[in-house]
Amino acid sequence: MAAYVIFIREKTNDPEELKIYSSKAPTGLEGHPVTPLAVYGMYEVIEGPEAEGGALLEFPSFEEAKTWYYSPAYQEAVQHRLKGGTYHGMIIEGISK
Repeated sequence: MAAYVIFIREKTNDPEELKIYSSKAPTGLEGHPVTPLAVYGMYEVIEGPEAEGGALLEFPSFEEAKTWYYSPAYQEAVQHRLKGGTYHGMIIEGISK
């Protein structure tokens, strides 16, 4: 069953750290079965606090999403994202169709 990784950036704290993240993140995706569905495009907050944007990634399973997130290559990148901004992130399992 598919799973989705959702990141919501609430606030940018250090744009330079986010630039480092942007340069390292693609390497963290290599070798993982991920499909980016939305990445910081047009959005409208309809509930909750304001946000600066978000990303939605699809994986074939919950375990594949966790394997990617906790992989050494992505963990090398994510430290820069977390220094660069205030985020909420989650993995959520899809439903059977």
